[in-house]
Amino acid sequence: IAYFQPRSSQAEAFRQLRTAIQFYDLEHPLRTVLVTSTGPDEGKSATGANLAITMAQAGHKVALVDCDLRHPSLHNLFGVENSSGLASLFLEGSSLEGVLRESGVPNLQILPGGPVPPNPSELLGSQRMEEILGSLRATAEYVLLDTPPVVPVTDAAVLAPRVDGVLLVLKAGKTKREMAQRAKTLLETVNARLLGVVLNNAKLDAG
Repeated sequence: IAYFQPRSSQAEAFRQLRTAIQFYDLEHPLRTVLVTSTGPDEGKSATGANLAITMAQAGHKVALVDCDLRHPSLHNLFGVENSSGLASLFLEGSSLEGVLRESGVPNLQILPGGPVPPNPSELLGSQRMEEILGSLRATAEYVLLDTPPVVPVTDAAVLAPRVDGVLLVLKAGKTKREMAQRAKTLLETVNARLLGVVLNNAKLDAG
């Protein structure tokens, strides 16, 4: 929606989120941000995609990475090839340049998930993933990571301590309070830096 309806109130909300992240810590800017949720269908991938687009529209070079190696979806959102991607950097020895895709949005590149591996959490927690993050930091001003939900699987919790901050996406009218609290506890347990919560699907007239 940030791309196709840039004048909408929803697009403006994503621009406000972008500004909040950019000014969160002026002495130590947030360059790598992980986006997760408590469970499926809460809008984390769409949130990460729209945030990435607004950052790119502001002139920043952005890499959006599909770290949901169980159910990758960013390639569908942007219409890019998924035959190779993040998983290929572990399993096939591919180069980062060979798997980054142009998104169609200036300044924004997509790293799709690629073929589904048998052991996602082990890959994301490996030293190789640390090297990949280092390479991404060298190619982009902002690196946004779309991960699986933090409560059902460990993937997000494994990655969270390696990034500058975490955004937790909750869906109004769907996310249970106890699940949100559980997600917060899981992130705190691994010493993740929880930046805040994005309340998705909130009605504008609901106060």
